[in-house]
Amino acid sequence: MQVQRVVLNSRPGKNGTPVPENFRLEDTTLSPDLKDGEVLLRTLYLSVDPYMRCRMNEDTGAEYLTPWQLSECVDGGGVGMVESSRCASFTKGDVVTSFNWPWQTHVVMEGSILQKVDPRLVDGHLSYFLGAVGITGLTALLGVREKGNVIKGGNQTMVVSGAAGACGSIAGQIGRLDGCVRVVGICGSSDKCRAIVEDLGFDAAINYRQEDVPTRLKESCPHGIDVYFDNVGGNISDSVITQMNNGGHVILCGQISQYNKDVPYPPPLSEEIQEILRSKNITRERFMVLNYMNKAETALSELSQWIKSGQIKVLETTVDGIENMGGAFCSMMKGGNTGKQIIKISE
Repeated sequence: MQVQRVVLNSRPGKNGTPVPENFRLEDTTLSPDLKDGEVLLRTLYLSVDPYMRCRMNEDTGAEYLTPWQLSECVDGGGVGMVESSRCASFTKGDVVTSFNWPWQTHVVMEGSILQKVDPRLVDGHLSYFLGAVGITGLTALLGVREKGNVIKGGNQTMVVSGAAGACGSIAGQIGRLDGCVRVVGICGSSDKCRAIVEDLGFDAAINYRQEDVPTRLKESCPHGIDVYFDNVGGNISDSVITQMNNGGHVILCGQISQYNKDVPYPPPLSEEIQEILRSKNITRERFMVLNYMNKAETALSELSQWIKSGQIKVLETTVDGIENMGGAFCSMMKGGNTGKQIIKISE
């Protein structure tokens, strides 16, 4: 069987910004003869995510992430359909997902690393299993629940950075559903700001490229900030933490502004910001969704119900074709996506 795949062609230089040329499209062949326990899959959708930038390095800087190897097939979140199976758990036509899906048009995988999913959970929007009803939605929901200390009736204000991204766009809506009276998002374009306010119901949005973030935070959060869902780190996060209330909570989800830099994760904070955290008794603990997977089934069911009822709206940016994987990844790293960046591989 002739298939196409994407391999890592080169690594970005030290402190380097990734470019599409770091990836290479190849033709290869796949034997349809399956061994016991194997499944032949047609890839439907693939995901690109910020954490993948760490996997482009020889050392990912995170013990739970393995680096991609040069000239070998890249992998990440994927959804596909079973075409044939020698695994008792799967039959032809099943829809399945995996965190370690090779960037290939067809793939043979061990059934043990696949998870069968029910298309009814997402009203047939199968790409949602890579975002809002997948690991991204889990990160948003469990991040808010485990680290945000949102209290119904608590009159709390939440700020979300990277608010038009895959995770931030869901996290802000969950903050509101769980009881925050005010939710403010920080984004990188006027279109994104408009989308999170008009489509997602955020109370206000700040365009960090065109507006003065500290000034706009004061205007948008007149009673200070109680919960901060941090996807970006850097100067934006320093500005938010500076305006947080005593006893506030930082949900340390991601630091995309720092991923192209040769620094440890999470990146170190300045003495000034550390002192603010100490003096105001603000919690700031790294959140890793993989530590909470015992709560995943219940959380995914809740996300599904919210989406089907229209209480959570899902934003996606979709690109067609495996040949555009590298370009889609690099665009996402620069904020070119609104919502989850998805690559559609086949119907």
